[in-house]
Amino acid sequence: MKNNNVKRILVTGGCGFIGHHFIEHLLKNTDWNIIVLDKLTYASEGLDRLRDIEAFDNKRVTTFTADFTNKINEGLAKEIGDINYIVHMGAETHVDNSIKNPEPFVMSNVVGTMRMLDFARTLDNLEKFLLFSTDEVYGPAPEGINYKETDRHNTTNPYAATKSGSEMLAISYANCYRIPLIISNTMNVFGERQHPEKFIPGTINKVRAGEKVIIHSDATKTKAGRRYYIHARNVASAVLKLLREIDMSGAIYETINGMPHFKRRYNIVGEKEIDNLELAKFIAKTVGKELFYEMTDFHSARPGHDLRYGLDGTKMKELGFELPKTFEDSLTKTIQWFLDEKNKRWLQ
Repeated sequence: MKNNNVKRILVTGGCGFIGHHFIEHLLKNTDWNIIVLDKLTYASEGLDRLRDIEAFDNKRVTTFTADFTNKINEGLAKEIGDINYIVHMGAETHVDNSIKNPEPFVMSNVVGTMRMLDFARTLDNLEKFLLFSTDEVYGPAPEGINYKETDRHNTTNPYAATKSGSEMLAISYANCYRIPLIISNTMNVFGERQHPEKFIPGTINKVRAGEKVIIHSDATKTKAGRRYYIHARNVASAVLKLLREIDMSGAIYETINGMPHFKRRYNIVGEKEIDNLELAKFIAKTVGKELFYEMTDFHSARPGHDLRYGLDGTKMKELGFELPKTFEDSLTKTIQWFLDEKNKRWLQ
């Protein structure tokens, strides 16, 4: 017999890398019914990620193939039904591609967010709308600086600009239409089934093939770019914690130093910072092959490649969020997973 009290969650981009890890986490840690909305672009790998986690063996998952840059029409809205939570993860995310051609990023990340916010306005029982965003909205971080949720945006590439725009748009809907908004800003994410265009699986491929790995560096070509990395499972755990624990009552602003700031914004941060050369060396050691590399000054040649990002994760820690494994443990297991014969297809 159908239980009408079970929560229903809509996840955009649920066939993508981070999205499918979130779906898997929901299946293991909730009894919620899950609706996936995905355009199935090149980054989605079709439905393969959901098949790989056996999502379709569970009757709780329903998928719809649709482009959310278009308005959610009446027929699709009827099929989706009433929703308690929306997690808007669907986005164009590859910085290089945004520099070459910003338009798809504007359409997906700004117009697409508007479409989902407009759909949210039609829902009678929506409890939370979580917009999944990035550390890149804050721009490059000087050494020793980790940005807090209340710091200003300073975007340096079209991808970051469109994510910043989506956040401002969502906040305007929270103000104007009372959308129950939460924003999460996440740093570099890694894990199983990540697209090989990304640094970690791409480096695994190049090391295995004995090819040169290009390391993003400063103008002197001696200082590698630095990032915080976090496993997708930990991101999924943090997002679910926000959905379950954030109190949506009361004011949506807090006043700090006399200035109002949107209150329900949370940085999801990795355990430690590592530069890309250290990371490539770690990958090569785990793979068991020599690393060939070249330091390249991407930033001067192609403005928009930032050398360092940094976020402060204090607010999530105050919620009780902790990473269950060290970065090294998580990365080692991820590399070994890719190297397993049955998983090597994900490197292709």
